[in-house]
Amino acid sequence: MIIDFEKTEEKVVENFKGGNGTLIMRAADDGKVKIMRNTLTAGSSIGMHTHEGNCEVMYIIKGEITFVCDGTEETVHAGEAHYCPCGHTHSAENRTAEDAEFFAIVPETKL
Repeated sequence: MIIDFEKTEEKVVENFKGGNGTLIMRAADDGKVKIMRNTLTAGSSIGMHTHEGNCEVMYIIKGEITFVCDGTEETVHAGEAHYCPCGHTHSAENRTAEDAEFFAIVPETKL
């Protein structure tokens, strides 16, 4: 199955998950797995949240994003990925002056 993100609806979300600023999202969702190409604009963040019944993989395409996962801070750069397992908590922040682009995959999991 091909997902053409240029043909999916672009959503501009302010203060996503209680964060600050703007997240630009294009998503494909079959009800079991959500696959997204996102842009976290310069200075924006995704608020702290827990993955219940799913996990998340975020692959950085451009820029860098600083994550706090279960209290541990890590900065992830283009070409690297961040993983938040089911039942764990994380947030994300673009602390740079440039937009950061990333793919995110959120599959359902069973505990």
